Amino acid sequence: MSGKMKITEIKVKVSELAKGYEDNAENGVVAWNKKLDVRPAYQREFVYDEKKRNAVIDTLIKGYPLNIMYWAKNSDGSYEIIDGQQRTISICQFLNNEFSFDNRIFSGMTQSEKDEINNYGLTVFVCEGNDKEKLDWFETINIAGVELEPQELRNAVYTGKWLSDAKRYFSKTNCAAYNIASKYLAGEMKRQKYLETAIRWHANAKTDDEIRAYMGAHQTASDALELWTYFQNVITWVKAKFKVYRKEMKGIEWGLIYNKFDEKTRNAFDPEKIEAELKKYFGYEYEDQITNKKGIFEYVLDGDIARLIRFREAMQTGAGSFEVLCFDDQAPFLREYLGPYITLKTIDAATVEAELGL
Repeated sequence: MSGKMKITEIKVKVSELAKGYEDNAENGVVAWNKKLDVRPAYQREFVYDEKKRNAVIDTLIKGYPLNIMYWAKNSDGSYEIIDGQQRTISICQFLNNEFSFDNRIFSGMTQSEKDEINNYGLTVFVCEGNDKEKLDWFETINIAGVELEPQELRNAVYTGKWLSDAKRYFSKTNCAAYNIASKYLAGEMKRQKYLETAIRWHANAKTDDEIRAYMGAHQTASDALELWTYFQNVITWVKAKFKVYRKEMKGIEWGLIYNKFDEKTRNAFDPEKIEAELKKYFGYEYEDQITNKKGIFEYVLDGDIARLIRFREAMQTGAGSFEVLCFDDQAPFLREYLGPYITLKTIDAATVEAELGL
C-alpha cells in the first residue's frame, strides 16, 4: 500500500446508511443520502445467500460487532464501497422491508427494537488516494466473504466505457451472450465467467497477463462492439458446423478452436461430414474407447481421431513406450487418452512457424 494513502476511521449509524438507499438493479446501488456508491463498476453483483444475509441482521439486533467496512472518498466528495457491499445491501434491504428476519419485517418491530437497530454504529475506514492505490487496497482487503473471481479482480483495474459496454453484452441478466450461447459456456455469467471467456478467445490468451494486456489495450475504447461481433461469429460458426448439440459441447474453448483456422478453412468444413465422424464416437464403434469426449470435437476438425485410435491400438499390442510431440492445447486430451503408453512433449505454434521461416 502506498504511503500516500490517507485512511480515516468514522462511525456511521445504520439509519444514516439506509437513508436515500436506491437499488437500480444492475445499473447501480446508492445509499447514505445517495452520497455512497454501494456497487461501483468493479464490484461483484450481490451474492449473499439467505443465511449470510440473516447473520448480518442478527448481529445488529444482538449488538455484536460487525466487520469493518471500507469506503473510498472521491475527488467530488462522493464515496464508494471498497469492501462491505453485501453487508450494506442486506442492512438497507431489511430496513426497507424487502425481507424478514425470524418472520418479522423491520416495520413490524417495536419502536425500541427499531431504535436499537437504527442507532447501531458501523465502523468504516475511509481511504483517500489515486485510483490505482484504492483498487490495490480493494484487492488486498477483500479476503473475507465470497472470494472474487479472477475476472472480477481484472474489472477492478480496467474500468471505463469499454468494460461497462462489455458487461452489458456478457454479464447482465438475460444478456445477449446468455441468450445465444449459454449452452456452450461454462461458469456463472454474473461472476464474469462469460466475459472472461470472450476476452480469452478474442485475445487468444492462455495467461492472466495476456487477458490483462487485452483489457488494457481496449480500456479507453468507447464500446465493446468488436468483442461482441467476434463472439457472435464464433458461436454462429459452431452452430453451423456442429448441427447436433451434445452436452459435451458446453465449456469447450470454441473461440480458441475457431482461431486455429483461417476464414477459408473454417467455411470449408462440411457439417454433414463432421456429424458422420462424431457419430462414431457417440454411441457407435469408438464409444467405449474415449472417456473425455470434449476433446473429440476439435480432433474431428483436424481429422486426427481415427488415426489416433489406430495409433493407440498399435501401442497396446507393442512393447516399450513412445514419445509424442504435440501442441499445448492438444496435450490434455492426448495425456488422458494415450497416458500410460507415451511420454508427452509439447511445442507452441510460434516455435514451429519460426523454424519453418513463416
